[in-house]
Amino acid sequence: MNSKAEHHKSSGGNAGDIVKYVVALLLAAGGVFAYIWFENWSGPLRAGVVVAGLIAGAAVFMLSAKGVQTREFLSESRFELRKVVWPTREEALKTTWVVMIAVLILSLILSGFDWMIQAAVKFLLAR
Repeated sequence: MNSKAEHHKSSGGNAGDIVKYVVALLLAAGGVFAYIWFENWSGPLRAGVVVAGLIAGAAVFMLSAKGVQTREFLSESRFELRKVVWPTREEALKTTWVVMIAVLILSLILSGFDWMIQAAVKFLLAR
């Protein structure tokens, strides 16, 4: 956790931030709207309009208070990820095999239960 003092503002945000949220949503929605409305455009151009709308919306959002908090969170997360001791390739492969074998065993157990329940239902219905 960060050692900085955390300052919490009201959850609603100020009017400027609300305007930024609305503009960000309108930009993203505008990209999707353009994709649907201009169906005679080529596929890559239409996809580019959606991507541009999403990027523009994200840029406007990042200028708001929540955007600043998001950037701080991502920065701190990146810092924390540097501290992680990642497994070696050999450790990852061994763990993967253990998981695969456990899944196989559990699936066989569950299929056995399924078979027994199926047989019991058939027996009860045959009476």
